[in-house]
Amino acid sequence: MSHQSRRRSLVPHPVVLMLWLIVLAGALTWLVPSGEFKRAGKGLVVPDTYTVIDKPLSVSELFVNPKMLEPAGAKPAVGAAKTAEPASVVALLAAIPAGMVRAAGLISMIFFIGGMFGVLKATGALTAGLERLLARSRGNIYLLAPMIMLTVSAGSTFLGLISEYLLIIPLMMLLGERLKLKPMHAFAIVAIPAKIGYVASVTNPLPLVIAQPMLGLPVFSGLGLRLIAWVVMLGIGILFLLWHIRRTGFTASVEGIDHSTLSGRHQLVLALTGLSVVGLCYGASALDWGNLQLGAYYIAVALVLALAGGLSSEVAAESFLEGMKGMVLAALLVGLAASVDEILRGAQVLDSVINFLANQTRGHAPGLVANLIMGVEMILGLLIPSISGKAAISMPILGPIAQLSGVSGQTTVLAFLFGSGLTNMCSPTSGMLLAYLGTAKLDYPAWLRFIAPLAGMVLVVSMVLLVAAVAIGY
Repeated sequence: MSHQSRRRSLVPHPVVLMLWLIVLAGALTWLVPSGEFKRAGKGLVVPDTYTVIDKPLSVSELFVNPKMLEPAGAKPAVGAAKTAEPASVVALLAAIPAGMVRAAGLISMIFFIGGMFGVLKATGALTAGLERLLARSRGNIYLLAPMIMLTVSAGSTFLGLISEYLLIIPLMMLLGERLKLKPMHAFAIVAIPAKIGYVASVTNPLPLVIAQPMLGLPVFSGLGLRLIAWVVMLGIGILFLLWHIRRTGFTASVEGIDHSTLSGRHQLVLALTGLSVVGLCYGASALDWGNLQLGAYYIAVALVLALAGGLSSEVAAESFLEGMKGMVLAALLVGLAASVDEILRGAQVLDSVINFLANQTRGHAPGLVANLIMGVEMILGLLIPSISGKAAISMPILGPIAQLSGVSGQTTVLAFLFGSGLTNMCSPTSGMLLAYLGTAKLDYPAWLRFIAPLAGMVLVVSMVLLVAAVAIGY
């Protein structure tokens, strides 16, 4: 066995990696005390209401939780003290299907994206369109990559697009294969700008509509500094990727590229595909479509493309199924990531974590507090991948602490965005990142090795900007 083969064998399969994370989450339920904050409307935490919940730890708890033996719907006796249980072996196993059910909307959407892409590929328009793109650009990735990255990142930082880019990843993988790019580099053309867009979130409605009103700020206010952050971080991301591509010795080439014109049917399919992307952006941003609506949209687009491409019903159905098969790993990883959250919430340890971390930010200089808040959000991002869920838990607690330390609400939101975005660039519990990697058929450890230096650079920029924000009274 070669050294490279031995090295590959040491890299865990993505599913195995997620199973280990589930086991780690189970261990945390034994090591971290259980507790809770009181909740106000919409699940918002009420500050300074944290109380510890009794959690009996015994060998019997390791195998079966007493509550699992109670009839469904059973209520605790009146006056009985509230208790929590650590995760048993049975609970860990049960969390896997529970996570799949919880993430069912996203999982179905992922499958339907794959099916739609399978139909698009079967029409032949995709291959023909890529050939024309390469012919026009003469295969110059140093021109193509920055243009694509700027477009993708603008969509994420201004409109909050992220799951929509699952559709683009297969296209980039085909483009990379055609240009003889490394798969990781082709994948990064989408992943890097999409993630950086969320770090800055200039007018991204998903985090800002939730986080800013919690601290009494107008939605989208203070976008100037976030715009500067986006420009700087995206510039670093583009240069980082182009440097990696240059290191491989890549040179632009037009050899073997088909310069023939597109057929009328191919032009129609590609035009409809472009219109579907516009409709997707409008539905996601203006109509607030969720995973279920998006899934239905992808099915409708697949039907339209099949008709426009002249596919028979049998070929269209087989192509749709074939595309769905390619998304099995991505869908499974999303469900497993949701299982981790199920375990931690079930044992009621998340509030204990936020209470402990929040206490560590008290009593420091404003610039340090701003960076500590970012650090808290990065840690919470590993446990609570949902941006809205994390905002509901952390902002009501960290906002008053930051204010008492001389950190404005606007800077607190900025720290929240930086911390959340940085973690989601490389978190193994981020369902969307795992879906991205699964769609591209890339391993998480390989992505972590690739993205770690860039994440470090973005972290340094974030720290500097937070100190500057405090200094200028942002």
